Amino acid sequence: MVVETGGTLTYIGRFDTEDERGVHLLDVGVHDAGAGGSREDYVRRSANFGVRAERPHLVVPRGEVVRITKLGETAQ
Repeated sequence: MVVETGGTLTYIGRFDTEDERGVHLLDVGVHDAGAGGSREDYVRRSANFGVRAERPHLVVPRGEVVRITKLGETAQ
């Protein structure tokens, strides 16, 4: 799943659950557009070559989530 935030961060990982704390992802890759490279390029590369998991588990607070999409749908 691709979780886009209102800021510069984008997360790609396996969806686990969603609760009052936010969206729980597993085996998560993190991209910061502020550090260089576009969100679109990161998503495309991850779809083509796999997600480089930087964190085993991550919770994205609900208030930060702008959009959630399947990785296969965003890269086309």
